Amino acid sequence: MSGTLLRLHAVGAALALAALSSTACGDDFDQVKLTVAAGSPVGVYAKLSTALADAWTRDPGIPRPQVAETSGSVDNLQRLRGGQAQVGFSAADAAADAVAAAVADRAGAGTAVAGTGGADRKLYALARMHDDYLQLVVRDDIPATKLSELKGMRVSLGAQDSGVRLIAQRLLASAGMSIDDLQPSYHDLQASTDRMRDGALDAFFWSGGVPTDAVTTLAATVKLRMLDLGDVLPDLRRAYPVYGSATLPASAYQLGGGPVVTLVVRNFLLVNDTMSDDVAEALVRGLFAAQPALVAASPVARSIEVRSAIETTPVELHPGAMRYYRDVKV
Repeated sequence: MSGTLLRLHAVGAALALAALSSTACGDDFDQVKLTVAAGSPVGVYAKLSTALADAWTRDPGIPRPQVAETSGSVDNLQRLRGGQAQVGFSAADAAADAVAAAVADRAGAGTAVAGTGGADRKLYALARMHDDYLQLVVRDDIPATKLSELKGMRVSLGAQDSGVRLIAQRLLASAGMSIDDLQPSYHDLQASTDRMRDGALDAFFWSGGVPTDAVTTLAATVKLRMLDLGDVLPDLRRAYPVYGSATLPASAYQLGGGPVVTLVVRNFLLVNDTMSDDVAEALVRGLFAAQPALVAASPVARSIEVRSAIETTPVELHPGAMRYYRDVKV
């Protein structure tokens, strides 16, 4: 092969590789391949992820993303930073830790925060989504009325790499407790509800939208209560301003015991720095176009609103997402 032909062949190969690796060009999204890190299959993240994957195949018209079952926020962040997922949900507290870990890594500290594993993809936000409520669910025959009274009891703290576990550990510390004060286990929501139904758990932590279907289903067969966290939240919020507080009405699950004060944390829809501006903008546009479908998947989606969607501090909005919000004049 002549030198000219070799050069042409090399140029052609480079162009072909660029076409394959490019996320999208203009309005042509048929080469986009996305994996969404979605959390527990019975959780709100998974329901919204599935609805978004279906919606994005229509607008902007990408091949249907793979919806990956994960342990939750911390696992999702690991996958985003490691490049195993391009889109994922995370609670704001775990996302804040991941941002801090990335800053520490870049500064040469070499220590990962909240189990990020030291991966190096930069995180960006597409939107603030719904808010999660911490739900400390106990069997109604358990005499405990506050967190500190769970000492010695069988308690699930959430899956190992979940945002639920992160919050549970922080709440225990604010109550002057440690994991050693409990008979702890680490189960996702499905396993936690199954074990409580079978009498193998006294309580479990869950952080999710309200109502969460798996908790509603459990409440139909097991008499439950939620514990009030009002005594530990002031110290927790001083230490971690990312958290808010709210009252969770008993009517959310038709439970006895009245309303409870609990922790609230924002949720973000995140991507990493492999995503092009064009795709990011199109995904955000498709997100808001699909809100009726999201509400059908979970009522929590009613709170997703374009003006509050930009509130993703400390995670930067993706430049493509910023382009969308400027276009709709937020």
